[in-house]
Amino acid sequence: MTINLIFKIAAVGILVSVLGQVLKHSGREEQAFLVSLAGLILVLLWVVPYIQELFETIQALFSL
Repeated sequence: MTINLIFKIAAVGILVSVLGQVLKHSGREEQAFLVSLAGLILVLLWVVPYIQELFETIQALFSL
């Protein structure tokens, strides 16, 4: 895992937070929820390969 991934996740978090607040204050709570959901899905898509690699490494380590 590189430091770039951590910076990308932080940038998405900040962007989602700002957009969510702007949308909530303008009365568009449904869109704010969708922005939060989209940010979560984006970050999960970035992190899932690393989690899969971790499980494969653990499986190889214990020879399961």
